[in-house]
Amino acid sequence: MNKKIRIGCASGFWGDTDIAAPQIIEKGNVDYLVFDYLSEVTMSILSGAKLKSSKYGYAKDFINHVGPLLKKIKQNKIKVISNAGGVNLDACKNALNDIAKKENINLKIITVEGDDLFGIQKDLQKMSIKEIDSEKPLPEHLLSINAYLGAPGIKRALDKGADIVITGRCVDSALALGPLMYEFNWKEDEYDLLASGSLAGHIIECGAQSTGGNFTDWEIIDNFEDIGFPIVEVEENGEFIVTKPEGTGGIVNFGTISEQLLYEIGDPGAYILPDVICDFTHVNINNLGNDVVHVSGAKGYPATTSYKVSATYHDGFKSIATLVVGGQKAVKKAYSIGNSILKRTDIIFKKNNITDYKKVNLSVIGSDDIEDAKNTNGSNEVVMRLAVAHEKKEALHIFSREIAQAATGMAPGVINYLGGRPSIAPLIKLYSFLIDKKHIRCVINLDENKDEVLIHSTEQNDNYPISKYATLGLNSSNFSCELPLIKLAYARSGDKGNHVNIGVIARKSSYLPFIKDSLSINRIASHLKNISKKSILCWELPKINGLNFLLKNCLDGGGMSSLFLDPQGKAYAQNLLDIKISVPDSIYNEVI
Repeated sequence: MNKKIRIGCASGFWGDTDIAAPQIIEKGNVDYLVFDYLSEVTMSILSGAKLKSSKYGYAKDFINHVGPLLKKIKQNKIKVISNAGGVNLDACKNALNDIAKKENINLKIITVEGDDLFGIQKDLQKMSIKEIDSEKPLPEHLLSINAYLGAPGIKRALDKGADIVITGRCVDSALALGPLMYEFNWKEDEYDLLASGSLAGHIIECGAQSTGGNFTDWEIIDNFEDIGFPIVEVEENGEFIVTKPEGTGGIVNFGTISEQLLYEIGDPGAYILPDVICDFTHVNINNLGNDVVHVSGAKGYPATTSYKVSATYHDGFKSIATLVVGGQKAVKKAYSIGNSILKRTDIIFKKNNITDYKKVNLSVIGSDDIEDAKNTNGSNEVVMRLAVAHEKKEALHIFSREIAQAATGMAPGVINYLGGRPSIAPLIKLYSFLIDKKHIRCVINLDENKDEVLIHSTEQNDNYPISKYATLGLNSSNFSCELPLIKLAYARSGDKGNHVNIGVIARKSSYLPFIKDSLSINRIASHLKNISKKSILCWELPKINGLNFLLKNCLDGGGMSSLFLDPQGKAYAQNLLDIKISVPDSIYNEVI
């Protein structure tokens, strides 16, 4: 009988639901339980927390989720892997150990260290580091500096008998790849297997997004309140199925898994991870029925000689005001109020020798402002959202005070101040760069006994295939019938720093030629706000009838630095689903 390893994911981000861990432990029959908490935004928050107290700097959700379940985890012989350590692995480990001791549970908890480069900041300043996209030099004062480690540290901890492995920053997929390398003894040069294991981790890393959450066909799911969390069952050859605990809500089908396959990736033929370069263009996704989907076909190539590093730094302050505006011409009134506030504060700034705002963003929720074409009529009840950034707090204190006067001294119909007077928060920017792996020392730590992890070294890899861009809009067919994209395809979008990707998967192979013909780069650029056609790239995934669009530098910095209403591009795909696709009568009649 072939060995199969079942891995369940109980958290896709810091703040995920409390229901997942008990559900998987009680109903999932898993060998491993993984928790993913870290993002660039989370890392900066945790770094700030640690500066305030040495007790903080890790994802406390992990302790709250796992602590009450330690007895069941031990009884069921489940091993736990999580990146909950953030920037304070020892504090996270100690908090969990305290609970285990109180419950008289014997656990071996091992941490994986080496991602935190904050202590070598001065050395980094001497390396002539350049940002990946902009080539800007490394800022002088950083809040956090973390390399994306891979799976070998996790595997080594399991080799040493770990019951629970806690890491800092690592690639999300490594939380699953590490256990698979350990269980199947996959070697660091078995690249197809590493790519398959990474894909399994990628599918489950966002929790319920692979089981019906954030799904195009959300209306077919009537039980989000009890949505099941994902489980992968992986074979030694790398093939796997995706499923969820029996009797739980949600759905697992071709659509949910293909959407997640394309979520937050760029070139699907060269998805670069620390352990392997993945080619997902030949991946097959097949429904087996009853919330079971089979996945195979990932290819791998030797990894690069570098780790990606994400650093964050303080770049001034930001404040966001929101006013509910009602009555006739509510949209027009909202824009009038927002622009008047900006003009008034500008006058005050000049009188007090204060510089202009670093940037502003005025949007009206309810006017379709997230798209390029504004609905100037819109609803009779909208929300004016005015976001501003400035070098100095004092300027934003002026901004905050001037919001209130809009109710009595500007256009009529201000109904409510959502959240009251706007608060002022640090503006945190992301800075990403590459560093040679030789500068990183990965170690595992068990009770202060540290053991260095040797990382497989390769020559600089230039041998992976160069992905061809998809051919779009060639035929310019103009059939008499049109259908919205949602009738023909699934779609999901996500962010990578300042970039957005939109994965589009045809519901049938026969639909794809017409989608490619109508969904040109020019049309996407004209349909979505803040998008230039020069910044759009697209690749095809023929095995799943998919297209992956990458929209570069369109999020105003992304994450915590963006002032946009949608700073992570989560609604880009949803807005694209409205676009009209020209189709022949046969397909129109089939769909309608």
